[in-house]
Amino acid sequence: MGDAFIRHIELLGYEKRFFPSQHYVYMFLVKWNDLSEKVVYRRFTEIYEFHKALKEMFPIESGDINIENRIIPHLPAPKWFDGQRSTENRQGTLAEYCYSLVNLPHKISRCLHVVNFFKVRHDDMNPVTDSQIKKPEVFLLPKDSQKNLTDITGPIVLQTYRAIADYEKSSTSEMALKAGDMVDVVEKNENGWWFCQMKNKRGWVPAAYLEPMDGPDESEEQEPNYAGEAYVVQKSYTAVEEDELTLKEGDTIEVIHKLLDGWWVIRKDETTGYYPSMYLQKAGELNTSVKSGLRNRGAPPRRSTIRNVKSIHKQGRKQISQETYRRNSKKYIQNQRKMRANSHNKANVIIEKNEPEDNKPKAQPAVPPRPSKDLILNRCTESTWRKIL
Repeated sequence: MGDAFIRHIELLGYEKRFFPSQHYVYMFLVKWNDLSEKVVYRRFTEIYEFHKALKEMFPIESGDINIENRIIPHLPAPKWFDGQRSTENRQGTLAEYCYSLVNLPHKISRCLHVVNFFKVRHDDMNPVTDSQIKKPEVFLLPKDSQKNLTDITGPIVLQTYRAIADYEKSSTSEMALKAGDMVDVVEKNENGWWFCQMKNKRGWVPAAYLEPMDGPDESEEQEPNYAGEAYVVQKSYTAVEEDELTLKEGDTIEVIHKLLDGWWVIRKDETTGYYPSMYLQKAGELNTSVKSGLRNRGAPPRRSTIRNVKSIHKQGRKQISQETYRRNSKKYIQNQRKMRANSHNKANVIIEKNEPEDNKPKAQPAVPPRPSKDLILNRCTESTWRKIL
């Protein structure tokens, strides 16, 4: 396998910390070539020192020899005192800088200096903190602002969720939970793994183990779409539960309900069932999956398989039975078939009505009745009436 390199760097926002003294760090989601995603935290002073060293390593590309040859982006120097306002206002500049940095020629964007700076450090996973001092405050960059970097709005406070059961982590990138633990969600991934933080801990957590504080129902969850979206299976999976489907790599299916725990309801022909969303890719999209990356992280556990659940809500989550999925899906397919049949029949009628006159058989003239004997004798010539005598 080749050397590691960064595919994308996304600025998530910033964090206000109070230990050992009040300061600010920026949060970056770093996506690597093996499809792993890591969240790292860097002070702006660190970023600026990294930038200066990068310019020294590539003097031509930094414009030190000829300003016209500069391709390394600009980055303003840190202020004498960085407060919350300057930290917030600098987000647009930093987001643009990261975008430009990753898109530089490979000799720059994939050099060890860049790779090492954005690698996960020990304090990214376990920041130095003091239990007597209040926990850090997190402010996320709004989604709309990520599309329009020049329009940075106010901060967004992270959502707090509660663990409904104990969870033992299976890798160093995950975070263990105890029932009742309160976590702040930094990133919600549709594959069912959410990046969370709790005091001085950070890591990936199965969404199935978390519940919102205000109620059991997830307002973010979409309604079923029985028309279905075409997806292609990127990794085979053998069903464990009765309501799951067994599929092979390359199979084409339709997704009819996307659920937050990462287990989507899919349709194969007229059969429906659950399948891990992280093993699916939308049809027509470029194949960016790496098999080794898929194997490194397995599918998250399903909500229905969690034991000893302790929810704070009296009313449970609204769940749709698999029979309802099958019935509604079958009804939709039947209606589609009827509509296609009706449209086909209408098309045939229109063709018959619009058939050209040349193609229609021409009407044959009627044969006149034979004249009577008296009529021939009275009106025909002598040569004619002699033939009937």
